[in-house]
Amino acid sequence: MIGVAVLGSTGSIGVSTLDVLARHPDRYRVVALTAHSNVERMAQQCRAVQPQVAVMVDAAAAAALRVALADMPNPPEILAGAAALETVAALPEVEYLMAAIVGAAGLMSTLVAARAGKRILLANKEALVVAGALLMQAVADHGAELLPIDSEHNAIFQCLPVQPQRDLTRAGVEKILLTASGGPFRHTPVAELEAITPDQACAHPNWKMGRKISVDSATMMNKGLELIEACWLFATTPDRVQVVIHPQSVIHSMVQYCDGSVLAQLGNPDMRTPIAHALAWPERMTSGVKPLDLFTCGNFTFEPPAPERFPCLTLAYQAAQTGGTAPAIMNAANEIAVAAFLAEQIGFTAISRVVAHVLDQLPAAPVTDLDQLLAVDVAARARATQFITTLQR
Repeated sequence: MIGVAVLGSTGSIGVSTLDVLARHPDRYRVVALTAHSNVERMAQQCRAVQPQVAVMVDAAAAAALRVALADMPNPPEILAGAAALETVAALPEVEYLMAAIVGAAGLMSTLVAARAGKRILLANKEALVVAGALLMQAVADHGAELLPIDSEHNAIFQCLPVQPQRDLTRAGVEKILLTASGGPFRHTPVAELEAITPDQACAHPNWKMGRKISVDSATMMNKGLELIEACWLFATTPDRVQVVIHPQSVIHSMVQYCDGSVLAQLGNPDMRTPIAHALAWPERMTSGVKPLDLFTCGNFTFEPPAPERFPCLTLAYQAAQTGGTAPAIMNAANEIAVAAFLAEQIGFTAISRVVAHVLDQLPAAPVTDLDQLLAVDVAARARATQFITTLQR
């Protein structure tokens, strides 16, 4: 029985992970669950899987969870606060850790898991975007395993002949083709984007995701984050990662080889496929996902992303090329900008303006340590918040 912790269990990735785990009760046991503040769903999950530990980052939510589970015969130990995430990540009973906390909040627990030599199922883009150098070094130093859960990166992983961190050039890899759905505004006239509402931006045509991730998909900043993530995961450079819009979301990504071959990973748009792959790797196991029916999925189309429609993607390429602290600055500014858009404080097209402004105002520097990255994150958020106030006048 492999002990698993699910960080971010009440989110969409967490729910899908628990669904896959429930299909293999003879192989996995859930040791710990964590969430921010969704008491109702966490209580349901605790009753269903009976973890040893449950964490609520919000202290009031932790108190409410204790009340909600008071009648449970063997309730889990309930911890509160962000530091408890790191406690869970280091538990000796935890062998596999699903890192599915959205945003930079998931960074510290992921680093702790790497230093503890765990298998990390990485669904948190920002851990690599903000601290890729530190995380990959921790994985190498402590013998941890880092397996990608993003459907695109998991697809790339499946199309490669070698494990990540190996020399892809010697393996004959010429280019990584990172597919993107293009989001809900692929054909919306650019002049109309300013009037886009949060609900419209969150109505993704193919995937059911949280609101922040949905907005990132609409701006294609999610693909920019994935570009940076791919460079770390597969030890490559931005010029060897090409973003390709594939609106059907059936081909999840591709790898182009020097002999002219292109390998693609196909499947229905369901996150349980990459989750099951990473849990069972190097084996395979059932995920609950229906097999892909090639006769009904229709035609496959591909197109390049238009820079004038997706300026956030251009900014991400620039940050990736600059390196150092630039990706951390970009990520922090984007998180603040997306939150402001969802709160209807700024317009949709202002998201990229906020990110561009902060990148321009805070010069990048070489990464030295975690304290530096955390300070950069704070500074970028402050600068983004300040700039947003000028946009509201």
